[in-house]
Amino acid sequence: MNIRISNEALSGSASNLLWSGALYGLKRLQEFDYQLYFLVEDLTNQQQQLLENEKIASIKTSPDTVDLQIIAEDHNLKALDNDGAEIETAPNWIALSNKICFPTRKASQERTTAETDISITVNLDGTGQSDISTGLDFFDHMLEQIAKHGLIDLNISCDGDLEVDEHHTIEDVAITLGKTINDALGNKIGIQRYGFALPMDETLATVALDFSGRPYLKFDGSFKREMVGDFPTEMTEHFFYSLAINLQATLHISIEGKNDHHKTEGCFKGFARCLRAAVSRNERNLNVLPSTKNLL
Repeated sequence: MNIRISNEALSGSASNLLWSGALYGLKRLQEFDYQLYFLVEDLTNQQQQLLENEKIASIKTSPDTVDLQIIAEDHNLKALDNDGAEIETAPNWIALSNKICFPTRKASQERTTAETDISITVNLDGTGQSDISTGLDFFDHMLEQIAKHGLIDLNISCDGDLEVDEHHTIEDVAITLGKTINDALGNKIGIQRYGFALPMDETLATVALDFSGRPYLKFDGSFKREMVGDFPTEMTEHFFYSLAINLQATLHISIEGKNDHHKTEGCFKGFARCLRAAVSRNERNLNVLPSTKNLL
């Protein structure tokens, strides 16, 4: 990837310094094989020396194609695409290089049928924020667990035919959520792929997740009550079945305990923790697809 950097994005407030974190951020980008282009001759001698000491160099000539442009504006650094659209913004080079190396993974889906009208937005690199409204209070509470404990941002709205039954709302949200998360994952390069378990009071929920590309659900557990709040307990297994199929994931869930509220919530929280582990990335596996098949 070729990155063109304006000199304003390199120079700090003092003429002989560089922007905060520039040496770390630029070196990090180079280590991950990003090609940097900037006008060395427009920098001061001291600025050039700082870059040279860290072996940070511009490619010799302006590249024919540029994937990103980095500029300084309103006391922030901004990464723009070729059309000038802002992709990322950060106050310093450390934060910006992190966002470039680990792009924010977001996706949105809308799904409308004769039974439901659904809109979902997911940010896999969020902070656990959620705005959820399905018309089923307990279901909303369970979906909030996925956001909070999965450390993802999740917006879900669903207008379903609840006057008929809860089934269509729960099933269609699972379908759309699975597809949205799958879209946000993209090519899956750099993810951990697997994740796993959770105790909740007297209940033990064991959840294992694999973004295998081979959808499958193994669910082991039962409920005594027909309803927990306004949520049919029989829909717990069906929710995770619909989710796994559209997530293109292998999902194993087993629960044991006495309290059906805890058992249901344990499934959702356990899945959330698995999701958090499986989608996480680090510098060691940044460009690694975790599969000997080279396909997920």
